[in-house]
Amino acid sequence: MIKAVFFDLYNTLVDYDPPREELQAATLRQMGMEAEPEALRRAIQVADQFYYEESARLPVQKRSAAEKTDLYTEYQSKVLAGVGIKVTKEVALQILARFGAMLRQSGAKLVLFPDVVPALAQLKSRGLTLGLITNVDRDMSPTFDELGLSSYLDFMVISFELGVAKPDPAIFRAALERAAAKPAEAIHVGDQYHADVLGARSAGIKPLLLDRDNFNPQFTDCIRISSLEEVVRHLQ
Repeated sequence: MIKAVFFDLYNTLVDYDPPREELQAATLRQMGMEAEPEALRRAIQVADQFYYEESARLPVQKRSAAEKTDLYTEYQSKVLAGVGIKVTKEVALQILARFGAMLRQSGAKLVLFPDVVPALAQLKSRGLTLGLITNVDRDMSPTFDELGLSSYLDFMVISFELGVAKPDPAIFRAALERAAAKPAEAIHVGDQYHADVLGARSAGIKPLLLDRDNFNPQFTDCIRISSLEEVVRHLQ
């Protein structure tokens, strides 16, 4: 019987407003390049996977300034490659700088996906323990409070505080301990196959891969859902 449900943060509970793909498209237009936001959305997800895998190999906060620059540049290059644009490292850095400026100028902020509150409220009403497991490099408590997540989540396990990141099973075990649950009594929901599915599975936790845009049909060894409101169907 499932007693606890854990969630990833980015692209699972929260998104950016304006969306990153729109800001990226606008940034490219400033530099005389064109790419459709929908294509960029897919490219960003692929680049995100690269970033999470690299972060798991060596946490960003443990990297030197030069290593961080290389990581972010490679990330930007992968986004562009996903829409058929090849640039030098120098141009990728320029695009990255302009994107950062546009992100600040637009007042972009984190917002909840529309299905988050209904799903969390439904799960909470069933008496389940709800937790967050996320790879972030800073304290996110003020943001969680602002978004209203704190009223639904019983606890948050953050890589910045724990010193390990998904897919390391240690971060999932920490969540199990906080939830006072056994691995077979928990579900983890996230959008990244490597970090969320394989990570949860390595700790004996049942994973659900959230694939809102049906970008990942190739992953057939796990349960895929398109909305958080589907989680309730998998509590047995």
